[in-house]
Amino acid sequence: MPSVVKINVLTVPEEQREVLEKRFASRAGSVENSDGFEWFELLRPAEGTDQYLVYTRWRSEEDFQNWMATSMRGAHGGAQGEGGERPKPAASGSELWSFEVVQQAAPKA
Repeated sequence: MPSVVKINVLTVPEEQREVLEKRFASRAGSVENSDGFEWFELLRPAEGTDQYLVYTRWRSEEDFQNWMATSMRGAHGGAQGEGGERPKPAASGSELWSFEVVQQAAPKA
């Protein structure tokens, strides 16, 4: 069974980029121990777009869905700002892309 890749496309205004990156950094390690997790990358736009890509790779669609139903919801829903209110989202929009890995390559050891 091929791995699945989920790419969350986040539209992030310039003034919110640092906020977004700090929030991801503060959650470092929250996905790595999830069953079926294989890879994570947060990709900052280099030029011509305001969209960040959050790349995760999973052993199966079921593993991703299980993480969405438990850990991911907690990581995103549990954040609170000063005074107990939830902080304003750094992204102004998001879209989830799904792919199956059909080919891959790695550097030769």
